[in-house]
Amino acid sequence: MKEIQVTGKQHNSKMCFACGLSNQFGLHSRFYELETDELLAIFQPAFEHQGYPGRLHGGLAATILDETIGRAIMMTRSDSIWGVTIDFSMRLRKPIPLDDEIRVVSRITHEDKRFFEGSGEILLKDGAVAVSGKGRYLKMDIRKIADFDTEEQHWKVVKSPDDPTSVTL
Repeated sequence: MKEIQVTGKQHNSKMCFACGLSNQFGLHSRFYELETDELLAIFQPAFEHQGYPGRLHGGLAATILDETIGRAIMMTRSDSIWGVTIDFSMRLRKPIPLDDEIRVVSRITHEDKRFFEGSGEILLKDGAVAVSGKGRYLKMDIRKIADFDTEEQHWKVVKSPDDPTSVTL
């Protein structure tokens, strides 16, 4: 494990399941860009996010891993170019407890004009990989995906005193 500098923070929204800060059932994830050209998601699962007692539901593990890989394109393009999932697969290796903060790390592994591929991992507190995944995504401008009003959706970087300046991964 080594210390890695945080170089930026990505936007949150109002109601997105992964990053929506007003979604009472959501993950409320925060996304940080790292000096390694990787994206880090951090969230604390809630009791309502469990599958088996005390464990994060596998579908929610897929959700946060897919979201983190898909957002990686924003590090090099802009917050208006999003990754639309074409293909996604994951391998569940270890159960994810609900009582610890969850960290997800992703990176882009291949990119061309219209598509990109990425990979990522959900890490346990000790650094062990609980879930690994990979996907292929179509690059799309948010205006072509949905009627997206940045003000109405509260699409903005929300700074917090808890935001890390570096992380150990």
